[in-house]
Amino acid sequence: MEPFSTEPVTLIEEVFPQDTNAYNTLFGGRLLSLMDKAAGITCSKFAHREFVTISIDTLEFIAPARQGDLIEVTGKIVFTSNRTACTKVTAWAMNKADWTKTIICEGFFFMVAIDSMMRPIPIPQFTPTTEIEKEDWESAKAIRENMISKRKKS
Repeated sequence: MEPFSTEPVTLIEEVFPQDTNAYNTLFGGRLLSLMDKAAGITCSKFAHREFVTISIDTLEFIAPARQGDLIEVTGKIVFTSNRTACTKVTAWAMNKADWTKTIICEGFFFMVAIDSMMRPIPIPQFTPTTEIEKEDWESAKAIRENMISKRKKS
């Protein structure tokens, strides 16, 4: 089974007043929702399957986005196992006054493919080719192994 697409997925949204807190910066939960959506679409595009989120790891909020900014969120498949795909999702804020782009958040989203009965199903496998892809693969693999080891201890 071959992947249908390994191309990244990019979503762009504007930060509106209802998306912000008392400091006129984007709510973290709103950004997380957009990043999760990008991860799900990336996985579905990759495998032509439905996916649900099972874990989000090493999510780092780096800088704020402000009301009026554009948010660009890009997801890229970086790791697969039999039924699980991991997407590295990066978010940038773009200031419309000068169109500068600042990274604001990044994280690894692990998702499992499911059938109509919500049971896990197999997916195509991703093969990293570039050095960056290989580094991201190793990072995601280490995160997954740590997640599995914690689950076994519980």
